Amino acid sequence: MTSTFHSIETAKRSLFTQTAALGTTGHNIANANTEGFSRQTVKMQASRPIEAYGMNRSTAPGQLGTGVEYQSVERIRESFLDTQFRSESNANGSWTIKSDTLDKLQGIFNEPSDTGISKVLGNFWNSWSNLSKDPESAAARKVVKENATALTDAMNYMSGQLDKMSQDLTANVGVKASEVQNYLNSIADLNQSITRIEGLGDNANDLRDQRDLLTDKLSKIINITVQDTDQGYNISMGGQALVEGFAVSADVDGTGPDDRGAFLEAAYASGNLQGGEVYGIIASREGYVKDYQKQLNDLANTLANGDIQITIPKGSVLPAGVTLPGITGRVVDEDTVVTVKGLNGLHQLGYTMDGTTTGGLPFFESSDGGPITAGNIRLNTKIAEDPTLIATSMRTEGSGTDEKVVKGSNTLALLMANMKQTNFTSPDGTRSTTIDGYYSSMVGQLGVQAQEASRQTQNSDILVQQVESQRQSVSGVSLDEEMANLIKFQHAYGASARFMTTFDQLLDKLINSTGTVGR
Repeated sequence: MTSTFHSIETAKRSLFTQTAALGTTGHNIANANTEGFSRQTVKMQASRPIEAYGMNRSTAPGQLGTGVEYQSVERIRESFLDTQFRSESNANGSWTIKSDTLDKLQGIFNEPSDTGISKVLGNFWNSWSNLSKDPESAAARKVVKENATALTDAMNYMSGQLDKMSQDLTANVGVKASEVQNYLNSIADLNQSITRIEGLGDNANDLRDQRDLLTDKLSKIINITVQDTDQGYNISMGGQALVEGFAVSADVDGTGPDDRGAFLEAAYASGNLQGGEVYGIIASREGYVKDYQKQLNDLANTLANGDIQITIPKGSVLPAGVTLPGITGRVVDEDTVVTVKGLNGLHQLGYTMDGTTTGGLPFFESSDGGPITAGNIRLNTKIAEDPTLIATSMRTEGSGTDEKVVKGSNTLALLMANMKQTNFTSPDGTRSTTIDGYYSSMVGQLGVQAQEASRQTQNSDILVQQVESQRQSVSGVSLDEEMANLIKFQHAYGASARFMTTFDQLLDKLINSTGTVGR
């Protein structure tokens, strides 16, 4: 049998439910611009009707409804799009770092320009050509010395910049390790908080949004796999578990500043780290910076000591103690092709202007006594101090104690100038090309790599934006839609209040007016 106050209860339930809907709509509007927020909705359903089927069921026709109630407040979220977004964000993080690194490398090489190594190389060869026109000119010798010093300084500086970039990338791995550790700790804490709240029967919508936002940010730094369990998110990187329920199972940050990036470096080496910003950092350092550092070192060593074939003109006189295959004695009887060790070996075949018949010194040397690299190559300090020690002649006259250098001979200076078009074979035998061609190939390779990284980054940006747009179409807050809901729930609330007022008037009539007729 229907209660006298049944409709009052129905109106009350409607008021409570519409109030919850209005409050949720206001929450959505307030967070329209909140990063990571998912719009929420109140799940309404008709409450259980009276006069359920049974033995004592009244004979009144139909089941009389008891109004509305809401079961839960739920967020609108699609896990498939979350997974897709994290995958695209991971690739985007890697390509963005690679593109940025290659852009910085292009800035270091600075080609083509009037200050790059190619320009300095051209000046160096030209100075030898000018010296060959007047081998006795002190001014021309100083120009050769200065251009040689400029060349080695440019190589030293570029090598130093590459070393610094490598160090900066290594330091950034440590910075990212700390960032990853903070995210993992926060996600584990949120797992615990969400489990506690939802264990009471509520949906921890806002906490879940925070956890998903942190997971999204983490996916851009490292590649992760996310598994939703009863204890929250389990997160792993390759085969390495990072978060398991309420606990962080990996010490990514390390125990001190010296090993902050050790965990991620080891993950890269083992293959667990395969994407994200950290992967891009390490891959850039190992694949780009170290490669160009090695190529630059090879260039410097090849210039100084690489195998080159030269033709020694007939009539040239070799310095005492110098022997070459195919040449018997000191005097060259006919034009002879020989192989010497770079500019150092070639320079030692000639004579200087110091008044002796001693052969030239190695033109380049290392500043630390080790093998020549781009970082330690320098002009022989003795030549730098005394430009008369620059060898230009390959002729002498007289014999014995009367032997003198033909100072007007420009044979060696011409050979030096012709080295611009001569192929140098690197000491390890892997390359044979001109020095200018060697360097141009490095610049060309860098340009292609930078262009490809930029293209991949742009494509990745578009994919991330597309997936994010799809996510926003599902989870994002539309102010127009929320305003429409606001009006809808407001009208429903007003109508429910009017219904309660109406039935209150009916009850007033029933209670206060019934039985008063005839008084």
